[in-house]
Amino acid sequence: MKSECKYSFLEAKTKLEALCAYQERCSFELNSKMISWGLIEEDRNALLADLIVNNFLSEERFAEAYTSGRVRIKKWGKIKIRAELKQKQISEYSIKKAFEKIDDAEYIGNLDHLAEKKWLALSSEKNIDTRKMKVYRFLSSKGYETDLIKESVKSL
Repeated sequence: MKSECKYSFLEAKTKLEALCAYQERCSFELNSKMISWGLIEEDRNALLADLIVNNFLSEERFAEAYTSGRVRIKKWGKIKIRAELKQKQISEYSIKKAFEKIDDAEYIGNLDHLAEKKWLALSSEKNIDTRKMKVYRFLSSKGYETDLIKESVKSL
C-alpha cells in the first residue's frame, strides 16, 4: 500500500499546511484529499491532529468563515448553510457559534433584496398568488426560514 502513496508523510504535511494557510478547511475535506493521495488511516489521523495542534485547522473557524461567505456572497439562508455544514460533518456546537455571528439586519436585508428582485423578475406573471408562490419557492430553495419568507412576501 505504501507504494501507492502519492506523497510521503512530510510532503503531505507540507501540502496540507499550505492548503489550510490559503483557505479555511474542514477535517472532512482534508481527510478526503488524503484518502485520494493514498495515505493510510494512521498517517491521516496523525496529520489531522498535527494540523489542529499547530492551529492550521479549526472546525469553529471554518464554520464561521463558511457561514459568513454564504450569507454575504451567495445570500443563502440558515437552513441551506446548516445542511451544507452537516454534510461536511461540522458539529452542531460549531454551527450554532457561527450562526451567532450572523448580522440579523444583513440577513433580513438579503432576504428582502432577493424577494424584491425575484418579484420584479416575475413581472410577466399576471396572477398575484402564483407570483407570490414562485417567490416563496425561490426563497425556500435559498434556505430561508418559512416565517421570515412569509413576512417578506407579505410586504411585497
